[in-house]
Amino acid sequence: MRINTYLGAAVTVIFFLTACSSHYQLSSISHQRIVIDKRFDANPDMQATAFLSPFKHVVDSVMGPVVGIAAHNMEADRPESDLSNLMADILIWASKDYNEHPAIGIYNIGGIRAALIRGEVTYGDIVNIAPFENKICFLTLTGENLLELFRQIAARYGEGVSHGTELVISTEGKLLSAKLNGKEIDPTAEYRVATIDYVAQGNDGMSAFKKGTNLVSPQESKNNTRFILMNYFKMKAAKGESVSSKTEGRIVVKY
Repeated sequence: MRINTYLGAAVTVIFFLTACSSHYQLSSISHQRIVIDKRFDANPDMQATAFLSPFKHVVDSVMGPVVGIAAHNMEADRPESDLSNLMADILIWASKDYNEHPAIGIYNIGGIRAALIRGEVTYGDIVNIAPFENKICFLTLTGENLLELFRQIAARYGEGVSHGTELVISTEGKLLSAKLNGKEIDPTAEYRVATIDYVAQGNDGMSAFKKGTNLVSPQESKNNTRFILMNYFKMKAAKGESVSSKTEGRIVVKY
């Protein structure tokens, strides 16, 4: 243990001295989502394949079952995207199972961790999209607080919002207008919102949620968003339908 402590301290000192003597400075940061799919199977790493082989059968038996069909490739992006729209709409779809009738569903784009690829969708694909233990929940916001929430969403240049939401934001991230189902937001009215518990706690820059009342937040594992998403795909498959979504001007940046 003492050797490890000394070694750790030495590495820290070396890093410090190296960092202090460096003339390099960070000039910019950029990022992009990289979809990991079968295209990467063209040149497999044989050593890695051999190592993983004993575990593959067990993993495939859990993650491999098909739950539905995706009509086209979908991914999450700002200000609006087909996948973030789908996730918010599914919250509205699931609300009937909780005897809830929300006016809007909101899903944080940061919580959508993978894209959907056209074709068969497995349980593993669903887990990749919603890997966290986030659970559906419902709360009530006054119109004033809802407008505050919309301003926070504008400042983030978009989040997943359900059908019927119309937000116009500026290139500076300011909210220019907001409507629900074609109507202006009434600051004195109350609006029921479907979201996930992580967001309802005010995370991801949406602190207006902390002002919500009448919170319903079931914590059983069946309420996890991955199971709700899976149930939606299974429902569509049972009807012989594939899952589709599109952008439709829910969040528009005005240039």
